[in-house]
Parts: sequence; structure tokens; C-alpha cells
Amino acid sequence: MKNLNRILSAGFISLAMVSGYSCKLESKKTVNNVLVAETMPLAKEKTKKQFVKIALLLDTSNSMDGLIDQAKAQLWDIVNEFTHAKCGNDSRPDLQIALYEYGNDDLSSREGYIRQVIDFSSDLDEISEKLFSLTTNGGEEYCGQVINTSLKQLEWGKNEDDLKMIFIAGNEPFTQGKLNYQDAASQAKEKDVVVNTIFCGNYEQGIGSSWQDGATRTGGKYMAIDHNRQVVHIETPYDDVIIKLNTKLNKTYISYGTLGAQKYAAQSTQDSEAYKLNEEVAVKRAVSKSSRLYNNAQWDLVDAAEDDKFEVSKLKKEDLPKELKDKSTKEIEEYIADKKAERVKIQKEIQEFNNKRKTYIAKNQKEERGELENAMLSAIKNQAAKKNYKWEK
Repeated sequence: MKNLNRILSAGFISLAMVSGYSCKLESKKTVNNVLVAETMPLAKEKTKKQFVKIALLLDTSNSMDGLIDQAKAQLWDIVNEFTHAKCGNDSRPDLQIALYEYGNDDLSSREGYIRQVIDFSSDLDEISEKLFSLTTNGGEEYCGQVINTSLKQLEWGKNEDDLKMIFIAGNEPFTQGKLNYQDAASQAKEKDVVVNTIFCGNYEQGIGSSWQDGATRTGGKYMAIDHNRQVVHIETPYDDVIIKLNTKLNKTYISYGTLGAQKYAAQSTQDSEAYKLNEEVAVKRAVSKSSRLYNNAQWDLVDAAEDDKFEVSKLKKEDLPKELKDKSTKEIEEYIADKKAERVKIQKEIQEFNNKRKTYIAKNQKEERGELENAMLSAIKNQAAKKNYKWEK
């Protein structure tokens, strides 16, 4: 038994010595690995995608038709403003727009006369379609509640470099409703969302009815506009040219998939809606369509093919348009490439004529730009600067 104990003791001592030696070896290896890692160049971090997220909260009670008309035109000004925007990290931001209506008797009283018209989306045709579908009717206008609803329902994200803004427009006291606007403002600050308020009426009246306070609590801007003012649009020698180029641009789209034909038709419908509102709106929409922010990869093969992961060979025949059903993969790829080259050429021409158009307007403009247009673009530029945004072509 004594001999057994001696043998076991000797074994434990040997094991301990080996373990200790092994730990020292591991330590040396770890140190060496650390030293090697420190001398190696750091891999370049992938640039984090940034977003501009804008929620438009529009009063659709009686007498707000003028506001809605201005908003229909304003959509394209927002898009064109961010076409050349660059984030602090030199990446280009994606634009997402959400739309709410409030204060309309046709809406559910249980929901506070509030409706989400469209969630955050980058589908500009669909956003335009939803805007044009709005109608007005009298109702209760609960500003605090609609702000709170948009904060809860929308996915604002947690990236502190994203530009997140609410624009709420209306003409009744900001204090209406059970939900205190001050509480809604506090929630907005927690989510890093800036609330900008647009009072449709007299500037001092808006201040007296708390619209200014609703904005300043989140670092936003208070604005007062005459929403019924008829803006004088300046016709230019380049308007018709841009509209004709827009028609050519539409012919470069290759619809595919279950939604292809429907979305292709919607594109033309929204062109017509813009033109019916005003020729200048049609021109602004055409300019937006020539920008990087007008992307229809979900139904257009030219935009879809820009994704490296997209493979023409995996497309089903039934998803292809009539003119491509009997073509080979190579022939389809060549067809897409031709349409892409044609589109780039047309988009460049639209941008060039738009630059001439803007120069012409600057020389001949006597009237101010649209009330809502001035108000929103001023706030956007100011708040974007705080997030280190810059504008470059």
C-alpha cells in the first residue's frame, strides 16, 4: 500500500510539472500570436449602411386639400435633395419615407383618427400613389397621438448616424387629444428622432397653440405656411424636353416576376398624376427618376442585375416578359446590358437639362418657391448638417 501511495504521489507530481510546463508553452504561444497580430495591418471595416428616414404626418381634415397638393409635389423635392447627399463616412444614404394621415372623420375613432398610409419605403412610385389617394374630411386632430403612433409602429433603427425626422403638418392646437405632445416629444428624443412642426396658418397663432414648443423639445424646426397659396411656377425651355426624355426612360424598364406588369403600369400612372397636378411636378418627378434613389430592383431586370448575387440563369420563363421568353441566358444578359446603357444615357441627359432649367429659374424667379417646399428643405439641410452630411455630385 505504501508503495502504491508513493507511485501515485510521484504520478501526480509529474503530471503537475508537465501541466505547468504546458501552460508556460501556451503562454509563450499566446504572446507570440498577439505580437504577430499587432504587426499585421487591420482589415478595412465594411462601411455601415446609413439611412435617411422621414415620416410625413399630414392633417387630412377639412380645408387641408392645399397642404396635400403641396405634399404631392414636395415628395420629389425631398428625393432630389438627397440624390447627391453624402454621409460623414462618404457613403450614400438610402432614403425611406413613411406616411400617416390624421384628423379625418373617415378614420377609426378608436385609433384616434389616425392611419398609417405606408410604412417606411423606398418605393417612390408607391409612395406617390399613396399620397395621391388621400382625401380630406373633418375630424379631431391629435398631434401628440399621431407622433406617438409613428414612433411605435415604424422601425427607426438604432444607428445614431442615421438621419431620422418627423414632419407633422396641421392647423389645430398641438395640445388636442389625451396623449400629451410633451410625452411624445420625450419618446422621440429617446429614439433620436427630430420632430419638425408645420402650422398651416399664422406664425404667431402657431406659437400660441404650442406648435413651436412641439418642435423645439426635440431640436426640430417650427414653421408656419400658407397651405392654400397658389405658387407661380416658372416655365422653362427645358421642361418639354425633360418630359419627353422621361417617356423614353420608361421604355428602358424590363418588367419581370408576379408584380412586374402591375408595377410597370403604376410607373406611367404616377407620371400622369404628377403631370395633372402641375407640369413642374412632372419635371421634378422625371429628375428623381434619373437619380440613384429611384430603384426598382423588385420588378425591373436592369436594376435587379446591378446586384452581384442576381443570376439571369435562375429566372423562370413564366416570370419573363414576352420579348425574352424564348431567348437564351446570354441573349437576355445582352438585352439587359443594352437597356442599361440606354438608361444611363437618358438619365444623364435629364440631369444636364435639369441643370440648365435650374439656372434659368434662378435668373427669372420673382416669386418664392412653394411654402411647404421652402419649409421642409430648410429643416432637412439644417438637421442633416448636424449629422455630418454634405452634398456632392
